[in-house]
Amino acid sequence: MFISFEGIDGSGKSTQAKLLVKKLEEGNRNVLFLREPGGTEISEQIRNILLNKKNLKMTQIAELLLFSASRAQLVSEVIKPALLNNIVVITDRFVDSTTVYQGHGRGLHHGGIKGINSIATMGVMPKKTFFIDITVQEMYARRQANHQETDRMEMSNDEFFERVRQGYLELAKEEPGRFVVIDGKQPIEAIHEIIWKEVDGMLPTHSK
Repeated sequence: MFISFEGIDGSGKSTQAKLLVKKLEEGNRNVLFLREPGGTEISEQIRNILLNKKNLKMTQIAELLLFSASRAQLVSEVIKPALLNNIVVITDRFVDSTTVYQGHGRGLHHGGIKGINSIATMGVMPKKTFFIDITVQEMYARRQANHQETDRMEMSNDEFFERVRQGYLELAKEEPGRFVVIDGKQPIEAIHEIIWKEVDGMLPTHSK
């Protein structure tokens, strides 16, 4: 089973992904938790390039291709082998992030992105994607409360993040069978319960 978590920065997606991993491990399941970009030696090096604030001259096309290169390495080296070994794979971001951040956010051609995404994922897609939805205003409030230092991607303006958020909502409407949209302003435990109920319903009956 392959599950991804998506959302704008500060949405709590990473927290929820880790809570799900813990819950599955408590049920004695083999689980692999990955973050994007990253997850392999090569992918982590690409991550450092992408998020480094020194790289402000990076073009939008270069950004798109670097994210996709990192993903291609992760799918080939880690995700596909894990799924073949019946391991539950949970990712903090996956291909939908590229669709909305580089497509809706940066304004790059959606058809081109779709083609690049297809090559990078090799047809491997999550069975379920949890989109933890918060407003851009809530994102900034959480950053301030956490005294969070921003990386290169997080330095984008309000309009950028609003386009990204709307992009996620559009994707959720296009793929209602895969996407689960959750109000991210709910208590952490309440969100976790919603996610667990969905995942538990997907697990084989004999192994519950």
